[in-house]
Amino acid sequence: MAREGIPFVVWCLVPGLLFAVLGWWIAATLCLLLAVFMAFFFRDPERDCPVDNRIVVSPADGRVVSASRVDARASDSPTQISIFLSPLDVHINRSPIAGEIVEVVYKPGAFHVASREIASVENEQNVVTVRGEKLTIVFRQIAGVLARRIVLKKKTGDRVALGERIGLMKFSSRMDVILPAEIDVLVRKGDRVIGGVSVLGRLRDE
Repeated sequence: MAREGIPFVVWCLVPGLLFAVLGWWIAATLCLLLAVFMAFFFRDPERDCPVDNRIVVSPADGRVVSASRVDARASDSPTQISIFLSPLDVHINRSPIAGEIVEVVYKPGAFHVASREIASVENEQNVVTVRGEKLTIVFRQIAGVLARRIVLKKKTGDRVALGERIGLMKFSSRMDVILPAEIDVLVRKGDRVIGGVSVLGRLRDE
C-alpha cells in the first residue's frame, strides 16, 4: 500500500474499533468497511514493465476516454491520450518513458468531473515533460471532482526509468499523455490500460 494511504486507513480504523468496543455495531461496521476500501484504493502493486526505448507506456491505470489529434486538421499533429481513473483503479502513476524530467508546471484550477474533456483544460494539474533518448513526452496529472490532491514525487532534473513510480492521484482523476506525431498510437477510446505495462504508442521505424 502507498504510504499516503496510511492516514486514511487509520482515520477509519480507529473509530471503527472504538465503536466496536462500545457495541455500536452499525457504525463500527461502516468504519471498518471504509478502512478496507482505503487500503484497497491505495494499493501499490508491483508491475513487470517492458524494456524498450521506442515505446510509451501508460502512466496510469484506467479507461481511455479520448485518443485524438490535438489539431485534427494537421497530419503532423501530436495525439492526446486521455485516461480516466475511477475510484476502483490503482492510482499510482508511473513514468511513460525513461529519461530526464526537464519541466514540471503546476496549474491551479477547477475540479470538473475528470471524464469530461473540459477537465484537460480547466482542472488543477501537474504538467510534466520527460525527455528520453529518442523522444520527449508530456503528460498531465489532472485532479477530478473527488481527487483534490495530485502528488508528484519527482522534480525537474530527476532521471526516471520506464514505468518507474512518480506519484499518485487521490480518488477519481484523469491522466493526459501527449504523443508526438512520429509515434504510432496503439490504443483507442474505450480501451482499458495498466500503468507501466500497457503500451500506448511506439516510435515509428525510420
